[in-house]
Amino acid sequence: MNTIRSVCVYCGSSPGRDEAYIKAGHLLGRSLAKSGLRLIYGGGTKGIMGAVAEGALKAGGKVTGIIPRFLINREATESALDKLDELLITDNMHERKHRMFEKSDAFVALPGGIGTVEEIVEIMTWAQLGHHRKPIVFANIKGFWDPMLALIEHMSDEGFIHTAHRVKPLVVNDPEAIVATIMVAGSSVDAPTEGVQAVIDKM
Repeated sequence: MNTIRSVCVYCGSSPGRDEAYIKAGHLLGRSLAKSGLRLIYGGGTKGIMGAVAEGALKAGGKVTGIIPRFLINREATESALDKLDELLITDNMHERKHRMFEKSDAFVALPGGIGTVEEIVEIMTWAQLGHHRKPIVFANIKGFWDPMLALIEHMSDEGFIHTAHRVKPLVVNDPEAIVATIMVAGSSVDAPTEGVQAVIDKM
């Protein structure tokens, strides 16, 4: 049985320098909606974040935005946030990340900056520690994540990832293939549909 009902997307609140990034965001949002999957994301309405949400909403999808109160005017506009069918406002970044983990059955990293890296690395860390087995995808648009993937391989080769079998992110170059890849992974992995509260409480 497929356990995937919602997908968390980490990505930049800026558009980046290549229009392919924004296009990938729109496409992923539409793909999630057409597959009946809820988008869980950081609540921003600008940059790639905005593109993913817009793509999902225009295709009739369900979107949950989770954003810290202090970022509302920096990464979003209140009028745009009104279009989301669910908006959760947190007190801080830490709470935001936990809520995103809790509500998501899989994770996708589109191009982004330091915040995006930090978020997806934390999810991989929790997988390494055995706290979850939810699918993790690097949307490697135009090779964006190649340096990151090389670093992970280097760390493993040098003996710093001792439970590498637990950290097996999926690498998808074509944005049109992301949802299908997640669904296949979800059908073969006994991934919990919710976050493990005992684990979340310890973090």
